[in-house]
Amino acid sequence: MTFDPLLLPYAIPLLGIWAVYFGLRQRRESHSRARRAEAQAAGLTEPASLHPHIDPVKCLGCGACARVCPEGDVIGLIDGQAALLEPTSCIGHGACKSACPTGAISLVFGTETRGVELPRVGPDFQTNVPGLFIAGELGGMGLIRNAIEQGRQAIESIRSLDGIGRPGVIDVIIVGGGPAGFSASLAALAHKLRFVTFEQDSFGGTVAHYPRGKLVMTAPATLPIVGRVRFKEVSKEKLLAFWQRVADKTGLRIRYGERVEALHRVTSGFVVETTRGSYRCRAVLLAIGRRGTPRKLEVPGEDQPKVVYRLTDPLQYRGKHILVVGGGDSALEAAAELAEQPGVTVTLSYRGEAFGRAKPKNRTRVAAAVRRGVLKVMLNSRVRAIEGSDVRLEWQGQPLRLKNDAVVVCAGGILPTPFLKSAGIDVETKYGTA
Repeated sequence: MTFDPLLLPYAIPLLGIWAVYFGLRQRRESHSRARRAEAQAAGLTEPASLHPHIDPVKCLGCGACARVCPEGDVIGLIDGQAALLEPTSCIGHGACKSACPTGAISLVFGTETRGVELPRVGPDFQTNVPGLFIAGELGGMGLIRNAIEQGRQAIESIRSLDGIGRPGVIDVIIVGGGPAGFSASLAALAHKLRFVTFEQDSFGGTVAHYPRGKLVMTAPATLPIVGRVRFKEVSKEKLLAFWQRVADKTGLRIRYGERVEALHRVTSGFVVETTRGSYRCRAVLLAIGRRGTPRKLEVPGEDQPKVVYRLTDPLQYRGKHILVVGGGDSALEAAAELAEQPGVTVTLSYRGEAFGRAKPKNRTRVAAAVRRGVLKVMLNSRVRAIEGSDVRLEWQGQPLRLKNDAVVVCAGGILPTPFLKSAGIDVETKYGTA
């Protein structure tokens, strides 16, 4: 077979295009390999909750999933196929699944080595207990957009229950004032349901306790009454201010500082017991967080007022000696924020050998603060006691005493599994399943 010289003018540009394409593809794959290696070296291999599972048989390696991911380098291409690069950074957005043209991506909870406890919830958001519904983070959907949508849809399901509108009984009690609870409350208001919303803490639920200025990844969402909300990336303060304007405009009322302690199934509904009273209702919607109860250190002196379990306003700690305890993203974010305040002395204590559970950007930020001399990191350390003006630790097997004005504990939270089981809700552990 001979080559026709007349095709040369066409062959050269075509070869050039192919060379550029394969060069760029090779470059992207090299970048993906490097990011995956970094994540593996840092121990960032276990996704927190909902995340993509990629079927290599169906994957074409088109890269559509990687291009739509809002978190950047969670998915990339390796050996011509999509692969998870930084599983821990996945926020369960789900855009990758929608973008895949061959259906190669499914969204699952947990992995083969790390299970995730989740309540059993049906497509209508109803649990195995008739009339008891779950929406938002507790069901595994921590993303704000997903939580808002689930809160709205759950109310649509509740509207269809027999007994809604019965005199003398609340139609639905909504537990939680975060994104799912806020959306559900607006939906209940829009449909003129008789409802009460309880939030054990303050306005905004979990979002209100993010550090000052923290960016909240959102996507366009539909709020009942309000309509389409076109957020992409906003700060905690702006999002809460928007929610407050909505609450003021609609007349939405939420009972803050009232915690639900128990709920009991009765004929045609429930009795909900709170710290302030008892309420009879037809349905209950749990829109609470997965880690609403902070995990404590269980050391002497932890009951002092100077010990807190979340950082809300770093400015109040100016000029103080502060100990931050924890090795996850919240601990690193808190330590970095505090280190930027004038006159502070900040120490970050973690029992592990490395910050394997934290995102690279937070580890980089902490490392920069250490280099500037405004933050001291103590790995392999444990708090032994908290005293009036100091704290006692054990660091690399040796006792140590630090001057201290405040302790910020960021050790995660306790899953509300006992509460769920006491209400009769089935809880299952998922190991890489939907």
